[in-house]
Amino acid sequence: MATAENLKQALTERLQASEVEVIDTSGGCGASFEVGVISDQFEGKKLLQRHRLVNTALQEELQSIHALSIKRCWTTAQQRDAAR
Repeated sequence: MATAENLKQALTERLQASEVEVIDTSGGCGASFEVGVISDQFEGKKLLQRHRLVNTALQEELQSIHALSIKRCWTTAQQRDAAR
C-alpha cells in the first residue's frame, strides 16, 4: 500500500525536489493522493511534460493507487515568484 510518506520520499529522491507536499485524500486508505512538487528538473518544460515526469517518478507506486492529482509542478524560481 502506498503512503503519503512513501510518495514524498520517492518524489524527493527521483526528481531531486526541494519541496514535496503529499496529501492522502482517501481518508487514510492510500488509494488517492494530491501532490505538489518544487523541482528544477521542471525548468523549460511545459505543464504536460512536468506531469509526465511526476508520473514516471511514481511509476511503481501508481500500480497501487487509484487516483493521483498533481496540483503544482513548479521550479524553485516559480515558487519564489509566487511568494512575492
